[in-house]
Amino acid sequence: MRLPEPRGPLSEALCRDLATSTALSATAVDPAQLADGSVALTDDDLQLSLAVCYELHYRGFDGVSEDWEWDPALIGLRSGLERRHLAALRELAGPVITTGEPVDRQLAALIAADDGPSLSSFMSKEGTLEQWREYLTLRSVYHLKEGDPHTFAIPRLSGRAKAAMVEIQADEYGGGSPQRMHSELFAGLMRELDLDATYGALWDEAPAAAFASVNTMSLFGLHRRWRGAALGHLTAVEMTSSEPSRRYSAGLRRLGFDERVTVFYDEHVEADAVHEQIASVDMCGSLVAEEPDLLPDVLFGAACSLAMDGVAARHLLGAWEAGRSALRREPTLAA
Repeated sequence: MRLPEPRGPLSEALCRDLATSTALSATAVDPAQLADGSVALTDDDLQLSLAVCYELHYRGFDGVSEDWEWDPALIGLRSGLERRHLAALRELAGPVITTGEPVDRQLAALIAADDGPSLSSFMSKEGTLEQWREYLTLRSVYHLKEGDPHTFAIPRLSGRAKAAMVEIQADEYGGGSPQRMHSELFAGLMRELDLDATYGALWDEAPAAAFASVNTMSLFGLHRRWRGAALGHLTAVEMTSSEPSRRYSAGLRRLGFDERVTVFYDEHVEADAVHEQIASVDMCGSLVAEEPDLLPDVLFGAACSLAMDGVAARHLLGAWEAGRSALRREPTLAA
């Protein structure tokens, strides 16, 4: 994967240093120049910079030394970006209120109270082929590495919570079959719609909201402190995936595509209906039973998942309603 095009002074300095130096230069941007508050989640420079820092823990970049992954100065820079990102998440998600009910019921209540826009309903009934390409471009930042951000949390768990998470993630990775890995099914969907499905190929086209969503998962997964939030986030994904996936599949069929194209969403209709109980009861329930103090973090992670879905949906629907593209530029089509 090549380094992405910079989107501001911070990402420009960061990418230049990663490509040409062995240490961060003195051109680091003054933190005061970075976005603050909830706007940080849609700031291109901040979100791309944080994504670049995190990608060193995934597949890295062409021509960039692997020694950068744990460079102390880079970790320090990343920590500053994480603090701004986390503060924005807290502002967006709002206060977390816990009750004495079982955690699965608290998660269900949190999801039921979510009033974010339904992107899946729009795509089912109205989404055009071009809008589908834009939607897939945004989601490719996550789905082409699907499973990996949450999987970072597995070594931080024990007992039933760990076993339940492994059970869920095993399905994400195709149950041992590379062709059935969800990331590969999504790549196939992209190719059928003439998009470049190469890992990271559409980063330059994707808006900040795409990176903010994945950065949230990476932050939770890479920090033991946020293991509860990582599980809550994953559980919200599983609990809110089945019906929207059914609608996305219907939207593709409306445009004339068959099961060869809809298989990614068809798979989630079935799998996530099963995962919902495993995630909320076995995984989160076991974690909270073992570590009750993590209940607020579990609910916070779930709230962040819902809130970030809302950010992405509002970005896409707002752009389309205004008659413009939701991307930074036209998506790269497959050769």
